[in-house]
Amino acid sequence: MSRGQRAALWSAVAVLAVIAVAAVWPDLLAPQDPLQTDVRSALLPPSPEHLFGTDQSGRDVYARVVHGAGRSLGIGLLATGIAVVVGLLVGAVAGMAPRGVDLTVMRVNDVLMAFPEFLVALVVVAVLGPGPVNIAMAVTLAAVPVYVRLARVQTRTLRVAEHVEAARILGVPPLRAFTRHVAPGVLGSLSVLATIGIGSSILAAAGLSFLGLGPSEPTPEWGLMLAGGRNVLGQAWWISVFPGIAITLSVVCATVVGRILRARADGRTA
Repeated sequence: MSRGQRAALWSAVAVLAVIAVAAVWPDLLAPQDPLQTDVRSALLPPSPEHLFGTDQSGRDVYARVVHGAGRSLGIGLLATGIAVVVGLLVGAVAGMAPRGVDLTVMRVNDVLMAFPEFLVALVVVAVLGPGPVNIAMAVTLAAVPVYVRLARVQTRTLRVAEHVEAARILGVPPLRAFTRHVAPGVLGSLSVLATIGIGSSILAAAGLSFLGLGPSEPTPEWGLMLAGGRNVLGQAWWISVFPGIAITLSVVCATVVGRILRARADGRTA
């Protein structure tokens, strides 16, 4: 790893650590109440008293950005985690199953991958209805096909590896051989890809919230806050800009970490 890559990695990790603290312990960084309104302080620009200014209801934007990290980051982590598990199970079944089952599963998977993830998530939310839980389900279903394909490829590669063949010769049951010798390798590859996928999930969830399909006011959530300031962007730019910066930093830093880890796993330069 070059010096530049090392600096980028640690910078991204530092930013993600701050965002993680905001998600787990928001009161440590912003003790203000993100829901408290004060019409006399509406649309105040950034100042020492209000670092990110205030919104149309006089709520502190900094407090809302910090307290919104838990929801935005939580949806991304939850969706990615479930997608990895589902992708591992489906991809492993396709990789270990007879050719007919494998072809059927992968053709369906290819059809899903032909559509952009955000479009798939949008269709799922349109069917299930708006709400944070449905957003998480939609983002999960949209991300699953990528993990299914990788899990299937890794499973087919590892199932013919020498140590797996040796386990079979020694009489190890197929299920036990898979869980001990194949699944860990597949999960390792999926976890590296998931690091990049977290950023995509956060972006998709924020996009759905921006369209009004996620949490409702006055819930502090980055996509919802971004939408809340679009009508007064010329007058009070800070209402949308700071949540937008939070989304951008989260996505970029998660992607940087994921790409560097993936490059190291592949034995090449990022």
